[in-house]
Amino acid sequence: MPNKPIPGSISKRKLDIGLAYSLTDELEESNKDVYDWPRILVPGELKSNAREDSHSTTWFDLVRYAREMLSAQDTRRFVLGFTLCGPIMRIWEFHRLGVVGSTPFDINKDAHMFVSTMLGWLWISEEELGFDPTIIEDRGKHISISRNGHTERGMLEGVIKRQRSLAGRATTCWKGFLHNASERTFVVKDSWEYEERLEEGLLLKEATEAGVKNVARYYHHETVFVGGNMDNVLANVRKGMNDQLGRNPLQRRAAHSVSAMHSATSTASGARGGKGRSRSMNRSLAQKRSSSDIQASMPPPERSCSNSPVKQDLQRRRNRVHPRLIMEDVGKNLYEASAPLSILIGLIGGIKGHESLLQAGILHRDISVGNIMLTVAEDDGFLIDLDLAVKIDREGASGAPSKTGTKVFMAIGALYGEEHTFMHNLESFFWVLFWVCIHCTGPHGHRRVSRIESWNFASTEDLAKIKKGSVDEEDRFSKEVEESFTPYCSQLIPCIKDLRKVVFPGGKRWLKGDQQLYSQMMAVLQQALRDLDT
Repeated sequence: MPNKPIPGSISKRKLDIGLAYSLTDELEESNKDVYDWPRILVPGELKSNAREDSHSTTWFDLVRYAREMLSAQDTRRFVLGFTLCGPIMRIWEFHRLGVVGSTPFDINKDAHMFVSTMLGWLWISEEELGFDPTIIEDRGKHISISRNGHTERGMLEGVIKRQRSLAGRATTCWKGFLHNASERTFVVKDSWEYEERLEEGLLLKEATEAGVKNVARYYHHETVFVGGNMDNVLANVRKGMNDQLGRNPLQRRAAHSVSAMHSATSTASGARGGKGRSRSMNRSLAQKRSSSDIQASMPPPERSCSNSPVKQDLQRRRNRVHPRLIMEDVGKNLYEASAPLSILIGLIGGIKGHESLLQAGILHRDISVGNIMLTVAEDDGFLIDLDLAVKIDREGASGAPSKTGTKVFMAIGALYGEEHTFMHNLESFFWVLFWVCIHCTGPHGHRRVSRIESWNFASTEDLAKIKKGSVDEEDRFSKEVEESFTPYCSQLIPCIKDLRKVVFPGGKRWLKGDQQLYSQMMAVLQQALRDLDT
């Protein structure tokens, strides 16, 4: 590999060695090195000293490479890699539950293993390298949709969002349309969910059938099957291997420093070759798998409100499955709003959607800047992402632990550990507006504010105290928003002040539920709309 940083990373990263798609023709045409993360197949890390095989820093470097690849390659399910420290080699597998590595072997003493490994990577199929064979690349990407006894072809236009993560849900969304019916647009959402969770697709289907308004409409959902089996990490990616012993020496895996690996990632059915893939696979990948497709337009609030998911997975032997959900509504996020007025339109639509879900017996539980959408025409807003939603009784209590959701937008009471209710979600709409107005500098523009970004890393108890201190005194709150809001969002300062008065009456948070808060909040936002429109 070229001794230069690979383009597409947030930080400068050089890859010591690796396998990549051959781009001979393009290299000759451009007369320059064009290797980037979408083209890397297998990353490697080289160290001169055999003792470095046991150093966590060696593994962390490879973890970072794998995360870059998973972020840049939107159809990648897992990544295989290797470390070579002097003559000592290990094989690694990176997937949505974390990382496993082989026992080390000496390539001088076991040359057959070394040669078999390297040749194996050159001969195995894309599916075996970790690519999703159900997303077919042949003059563009498409999927098959089996619905109502018929099979439809869904064309994928481009990536809307792909989470930059290794372990976790790794949500990826594509914009698409039906083949021969380009006016039928939709969003395809793939993720890796805990198998014990209620499927988002089932909840969204129920909501759509119940006539819920201002929520993305259901079209289809399924669990992805790969190689004839339901796609999941333990059985399909790891092939049933446990944490200690595999089926042969190369596959004897040990869960080395799994929690440390997660810390590093937090900071920093097809035929051979892939069913239906174009013969010019290298050129297709170079043109279609672009890290620039990854959404980077929003400040990245962390969803972490619990202990390390990798630690939990290891302790509980949890598994993640691979569902696919197709929704009819395509929108834009609040940072793409053409004017501050449109931000308010999105919030009003989101609150309407939340109330409509509640009436259908569903509590959303993850009101965040990424889950409130504007219609393309910016004449309404709607909610997406029922990943963390739950069925509830009519009183609005979930009966589930409250520390769930995107931490920086969580209500003060939820941060303290109160049982999750609709009142907590309504308070989250307030924090979404607060966050957007501090960060948004214009359509598609945002800035970083270190004081607010630090919310991502505060404990839930400390963040609750920070938020409480922000809103309990009117004068102090007014001073904070006047100093912190961007010039672009300064028109919304009167709105956020009025909204504070209904969400935190007298500077205090609500201690009991009152569904009148829906209409009170919408009245404030609608009055602000009228004021901006005059």
